[in-house]
Amino acid sequence: MPEIAEVARVVHYLRKNLVGKTLAVVKAPDDPIIFGKVGTSGPKFEKAMTGKKVLDANQQGKYFWLIMSSPPHPVFHLGMSGWIHIRGEPNGHYRPKATKEDEEWPPEFWKFKLETDSQPKVEAAFADPRRFGRIRLVNCAAEDIKSTTPLIENGPDPVIDKDIFTAEWLEAKILSKRVPIKGFLLNQSMISGIGNWVSDEILYNAKLHPEQYTNTFSSEMIKQLHKSILYVCQTAVDLLGDSSKFPDEWLFNHRGVKSKTKAAITLPNGAKMIYLTVASRSSCVVPSVQKKIVEFPADVKKEDLNGGEDAESEKEIKPKARASNKRKAVVVEDEEVVKAEEEELDKDEPKGKAKKAKSTPKAKIGKVKIKKASSED
Repeated sequence: MPEIAEVARVVHYLRKNLVGKTLAVVKAPDDPIIFGKVGTSGPKFEKAMTGKKVLDANQQGKYFWLIMSSPPHPVFHLGMSGWIHIRGEPNGHYRPKATKEDEEWPPEFWKFKLETDSQPKVEAAFADPRRFGRIRLVNCAAEDIKSTTPLIENGPDPVIDKDIFTAEWLEAKILSKRVPIKGFLLNQSMISGIGNWVSDEILYNAKLHPEQYTNTFSSEMIKQLHKSILYVCQTAVDLLGDSSKFPDEWLFNHRGVKSKTKAAITLPNGAKMIYLTVASRSSCVVPSVQKKIVEFPADVKKEDLNGGEDAESEKEIKPKARASNKRKAVVVEDEEVVKAEEEELDKDEPKGKAKKAKSTPKAKIGKVKIKKASSED
């Protein structure tokens, strides 16, 4: 799924190619999922966009939008595989190399396409083969877009909302939860834009294990996590998600390599990287750097931290038929933290006033014992 950096790339190229231009032609065949799931339709989108001038493009986390010359304004989510293609723009996609599909026009699985009235004209299209993307219209003033659904339900963007996203704010949020830190970072109602690979990079940089529970964090650990969030997100956004320019020491450069024997992968510095399933995600972890300094609660087993992202994981974490109520509560909480991100892709447009996201119910998981870290750690 495109994350904060990939969305920043989309916004960059929208500003470069569309801002200041009027949309002369807009075609959007109706799609009951991409448009319909969020209360609009292809024909409504066509009518709302045709003849309008694009004034700006902005982002919050995984959402981005165009500011038009008059409401309504379109708000987009790329879902799992969506992308905005701009014809003739060779660097518009974050893939390191152009593919044969990039040369096709309109792109396969397109959901809308448009042309500007400028000379030369600009052609753009949104394509989404898996149809997890969402396109909605918000009928409000441009300055109120972030105060309406779906943006109001999301937490601050660590790159854009630095005035909100402070170390003190993060500490209050983290200590109010009792979930694995990986699940916390994936929860879009907490922080916008952080997905699977970004969260792994953050935790590696902060030397924190993804399974460590948030309510065991010290102030120093949270301060380090805050610094790592800012560093990873800002660096990735500045590079517009171009992985060929990522720092050599980042895990992203090695996360695509999986051992057939499930053996650890050796990084250039000699450290071993392994894969764990945490908060329903396949997670890259370097045990020599990311050490757990807490024991699992007595009534929480390791498999309760997992949700079964792939077939192999599902076999290992299949729940027993007679799980205790406490264990069920932990599993439900961990899944809800992650599903807060996924449900935004498949929820209906709220009726009436926008509502703030519901807080995740706390699970009764017992006390957590903290081990003293050795000086070598």
